[in-house]
Amino acid sequence: MDLQHLKVWDEMKTITLSEMNDIRLMNRIDTKYMIPDNLLPELLEKIKDKYRVQVVNHLPVSRYETTYFDTVDIDMYTMHHDNKLKRQKIRTRTYVESSLSFLEIKNKSNKGRTTKERIIIGQDDFTDFSKNATAVDFINGKSIWGVENLLPQVKTRFERITLVNDEKTERLTIDGNLVFANCQTGMETDMHGLMIVELKQDGKCPSYFKSLLNEYKVLPHGFSKYCLGTVATNPDAKVNRFKSKIRYINKLTEKNHD
Repeated sequence: MDLQHLKVWDEMKTITLSEMNDIRLMNRIDTKYMIPDNLLPELLEKIKDKYRVQVVNHLPVSRYETTYFDTVDIDMYTMHHDNKLKRQKIRTRTYVESSLSFLEIKNKSNKGRTTKERIIIGQDDFTDFSKNATAVDFINGKSIWGVENLLPQVKTRFERITLVNDEKTERLTIDGNLVFANCQTGMETDMHGLMIVELKQDGKCPSYFKSLLNEYKVLPHGFSKYCLGTVATNPDAKVNRFKSKIRYINKLTEKNHD
């Protein structure tokens, strides 16, 4: 889907990246959903008067590129698959329109809380930061695994829409046109019919978008992009616990292409 040229952008108010960075959601609740991309224009039409779209370089859709790192035995993926409560993910991410790259560590605690730490890196370090002394110190000081244990595993490309409600109590990201490439197996695939929605809302406030999804009978379904990309491009990865989510995605995208 051509997200950049949807008609609705001409009718929505905008918010800049710097203005969006000033919005701090305390007592935050994060909820993920998956929808077929042909539902998106209808949803945006219904919320266009209640939400602002973030623009970067005057564009309402931003391109992201990410590389996920893991051990040779994909231990981080396996910990997620096995539902280990305390786990970690390591990735580099480039914001294409901003020409900024970061090295990020995401930790999930045994209480379900997710925290993220990151540092700026050069774009040359996107798939190999082992020669960047600052990055090496960052990983060795913050990660369960040392740099010598890490390999680039899965690359992702996608486009993101970021919205905020007028009350500034809610942020909404919508990711589409996903492409996955496995650095180790050489396999590549896309999931262009799928949109991944993440709702970040103040715990005290209701969400219009959430109530709208309820009307459409869209239920929360979380799925890590790294895990999704691994399932799709690594035939040796364990998939048992993810089979129901894979069936759900296939049903969404098959219906979308009928």
